[in-house]
Amino acid sequence: MTRWSLVTVVADGEPFVAARMGDGSLREVPALKQWASLVELLDGWPAATDALRAIDVDVAEPLAGVRLLAPLRYPRKVICAGVNYRRHVAEMGIEASLEDWKPFFFLKPPTTTVVGPFDDVPVDGPDAALDWEAELAVVMGVGGRDVPPERALAHVAGYCVSNDITARGYHRRAGAPAPAFDYDWFASKARDGSLPLGPGLTPAWLVQDPQDLRIRLWVNDKLQQDASTADMIRDIPALVAAASQTVTLEPGDVITTGTPAGVGAGRGVSLQPGDVVRTEIEHLGVLINRIVADRPAHAQYTGNPRHSPLEAT
Repeated sequence: MTRWSLVTVVADGEPFVAARMGDGSLREVPALKQWASLVELLDGWPAATDALRAIDVDVAEPLAGVRLLAPLRYPRKVICAGVNYRRHVAEMGIEASLEDWKPFFFLKPPTTTVVGPFDDVPVDGPDAALDWEAELAVVMGVGGRDVPPERALAHVAGYCVSNDITARGYHRRAGAPAPAFDYDWFASKARDGSLPLGPGLTPAWLVQDPQDLRIRLWVNDKLQQDASTADMIRDIPALVAAASQTVTLEPGDVITTGTPAGVGAGRGVSLQPGDVVRTEIEHLGVLINRIVADRPAHAQYTGNPRHSPLEAT
């Protein structure tokens, strides 16, 4: 069980940083009030770690009547690793040498895709064919460019649970002008509300081994994914190093690390309005997100589509 994690909650319209205990209860920690947001905290991560390590969350006052938001509102960048689990390669019918596997990435817009751990997720159009992808999310605390793999974990602030919801129906383009444009990563990966994240940011020193975590996902209580992060083709240091060769990493960046086997695409199954998706990584917590019909045309997107009553605080 996770001892505690950093969360963002809102009360009376004002978000603030709090602590979430392993049992899901929330605590108000006076020492956390020095930071207006988790992004601000991460901006000063090396200095903040001393204050965080000194916190005694067990004596903090319980919080009630607040809503749990995504821990980061919002990441500076969301960098997503593509296929990165051995068994997932097999289920997708990919034939490639894993010995020479090089990480590849795509981006999600941070302010419109990231939603909270209990928020609803809209089906964006009748042909979306939404699929689930449980993923371990790595949150950067120290930025850098060309980070060596052997120093990469020193740049990591902590870890979250994420679900990279993908609109498979929009991934292949009809009438592409050339084969190079057959795949539309933007249309399939950048939909509003497509990255539930949370429930909190668990500091890296509270996670004994991020490469040995059980990761599971259920749809309507039916287990779909059940794997270990040990099945990653390239580990977290390799992914951080590879991403930093293309972009300068910044505090508050999120790197999702790929999904294990068990996605719906391999079986022709997709999410439908009314489905409830539960995503869990041991020691980090649980996301519970309900799939809903596309939001009304007049509704303005706020980054948290249709807050779900599934949340319990």
